[in-house]
Order: sequence, then structure tokens, then C-alpha cells
Amino acid sequence: MNFSELFKLSSLLCKFSPDGKYLASCVQYRLVVRDANTLQILQLYTCLDQIQHLEWSADSLFILCALYKRGLVQVWSLEQPEWHCKIDEGSAGLVASCWSPDGRHILNTTEFHLRITVWSLCTKSVSYIKYPKACQQGITFTRDGRYLALAERRDCRDYVSIFVCSDWQLLRYKVLLYSLDGRLLSAFCAYEWSLGIKSVAWSPSSQFLAIGSYDGKVRILNHVTWKMITEFGHPATVNNPKIVVYKEAEKSPPLGHLACPPPRVAAGPLTSSESKYEIASMPVSLQTLKPAADRANPRIGIGALAFSPDNYFLATRNDSVPNAVWIWDIRKLRPLAVLEQLCTVRAFQWGPQQPRLAICTGGSKVYLWSPAGCVSVQVPGEGDFQVLSLCWHPSGDSLALLSKDHFCLCFLEMEESMRMAFGQRGNCT
Repeated sequence: MNFSELFKLSSLLCKFSPDGKYLASCVQYRLVVRDANTLQILQLYTCLDQIQHLEWSADSLFILCALYKRGLVQVWSLEQPEWHCKIDEGSAGLVASCWSPDGRHILNTTEFHLRITVWSLCTKSVSYIKYPKACQQGITFTRDGRYLALAERRDCRDYVSIFVCSDWQLLRYKVLLYSLDGRLLSAFCAYEWSLGIKSVAWSPSSQFLAIGSYDGKVRILNHVTWKMITEFGHPATVNNPKIVVYKEAEKSPPLGHLACPPPRVAAGPLTSSESKYEIASMPVSLQTLKPAADRANPRIGIGALAFSPDNYFLATRNDSVPNAVWIWDIRKLRPLAVLEQLCTVRAFQWGPQQPRLAICTGGSKVYLWSPAGCVSVQVPGEGDFQVLSLCWHPSGDSLALLSKDHFCLCFLEMEESMRMAFGQRGNCT
């Protein structure tokens, strides 16, 4: 039998190596490796039974031969011909076999698609992936080889799950807690089969770790066992009488100012755009945002959370309820207050010395909350100063309000902490 006849008989089991140097072909139970240019035989391997599948590793150093009838996979080394590996799936059977992109792991699919077994050639460890779907193209890797996408069939429904190829675990937004010497203390995952963790925040005392998730809940972990001690929900309708709901409302201008616009006063607030907080009666329906299902990064879940400097309070924002800031009492582990703004909350930050929360919504006002109450203050000056972000002075006596091109310093008088005195604007450089 000449070479042209051999190629014709074994066309489905004849493959070039990825680097183009070699050509592998199979005849019954024999594997022949040739030089791709001269067709000279370089290696000849003998398998235990007829070969049904042949595949090179990505680095062209190993060859995989699958013997489906026997439930076996044999692996051969081109650099070390005396080395070989045999993988036996036993009674589970074998219907498919392939390399991982790193060329050091083999993924075997058992009969009836009960599972995928991942075998490591380096550590000889074994990992299992459940629920693979029986379909023509049910598995694929990213180009960099870091992730695996797998079509799954669970609970009579189809899924596409993403796995991390470094440990073959399902990709979850989870928290890993390490000690300073590198020991893994704990791993926390809010839930399975969906988007998980979106934001995290330590309490100043390090006794608590707050974890915000895409399901609109905040979970509090303790520092002793790293287990969850409670979870906070963010319902769209507030009907708990123990919660104080502050709703921002526009102040009506005085009657004497309706006939003509108010004069501009550089040192004081603009009366026509003032707002105030009103305490709402229960139940209160908060403004919700329906996320766009056809777009990436939907506006859902806990996008921001922060502890007060004394560890007594936690402030959170659920992105699907963008106008509201929730205040939680950490000592009693219960909701304390909700501030619903007229516009979307852009940022909030606790003062460094006292439990005093500053909020901005992209408008010309800054809002302050403390256990004594809350206040809305207009930024003075000509034009429309849009507060996009803010930051506190380390002393807590002042804070900087930042717009796109300018900043404004806000000074809090110590004698009357809820009164405001503003400095002059300056250019952002």
C-alpha cells in the first residue's frame, strides 16, 4: 500500500501539527508521525485498539488518540517517545475528547453526556463539569485560553456557562479572603447560576465585610468565621414603619418673586431652584429603572456601598432604584432611612470624622444626612454648577464639590453643623 492510498483511507484521521512541521495519520490502531515536507516517518506508535479520533496539542508536543469503543484515551509525546499516558473512563464510557488550549489538560465527555472529565497531564488531578448539552458545537474556548464556554442542559432548560480554565471552576463573581501570609481564609459566593458580586466594602474596624450583589441585596460577613450574619434587601416599595423615607421636593418660590426672576446673589443660594426634604407616609413606592435586557452591563444590583467612620451606619445604592440612598443601622442590623432624590444619585461619601453622609446627583445642590436629619443646599454663584463628584477634607470640616471643569469648596461651621458656607470656585487643573 503506497502513501497515496493510505491518505485516502485515513483522510478523517490525518492532521498537520499546529506548527506545520509534522503530519500525523492513523491506520487502524497505529499512529504514524511524518515530516510534513519529506513525508519521512519520524515516530510510530501502537495503540490498544482502533483509533477513532486524533488531535494535536496546541504546542505540537503531544498527540491525543481517542479509542471510543474502549472508553480510552492514549497520549503520546513527540519529544519523549518513551513517555505515554493512558486515560480510562471505565464504565462511564467516552463519546468525545479534546485538548485544552494550554495543551496540558484533556477534556473527555462521557456517554449520555453525563459529565465532562478534565484530566491534568502535569498534576494528574481530575476535575468534573456536569450537565454538558448533547449538541454539535457545545464547547469552545476563548483565544487566550483563559475561559471555556459550555452549553449545558439543567432542569429542562438550556444554559451557557463560563468556566475558568486555571481551576475549571464555574466563573462566579465571588470574594476570596486571604491572610497576609497568602493563606486562603474563605471564599464567598452569594448564589449560583447567575451574576454574583458587584461591589464590596470593609467596615473601618474590619469587623464586617459588606458585599453587594446583582440580585439587589447586601450581605454582611463577620471577621471571625467569614460567614454571613444578615442580608439587606432593597424593595421598590417601602412599607416598614421603622424606616424614615426622606423625599426631595422642590420649594415653591415666594409669591413676590413670581412676576419677575429673582436677582442673582453671588453669596447666597438661588431661591428659584431650592429644594427640601419631606418625610413621606407609608407605604412609599420608589422610582425604579427597568434595565435593558439587550445591553451589556445592565443597571441592576448594588453599585455603591460605604460604611460610616464609626461603623454604626452603612449607605447603599441599588442601581435599579437609582434615585435612592439607603441608610442601615449596623448595630441593630436593620434599615434606618431612605433618601429619595429628584435625580439619579451620582456619588455619596461619608465624612471622615462623624457619621455625616454627603450626596450629589449631578445638579447644583449637595445633600447631607446625619442621625439628626438631612438637608439640601444650593451651590451659590452664577451659571449652573453641576456637582458630579465630591470628596471630604481629612478633618471633616469641609468638602470639595467637583463639576466637569470647576470645583467648589464647602465649609461646615462647627457651631451649627447643618449650616453651610461656601468658598470661591476654582478651575480644575
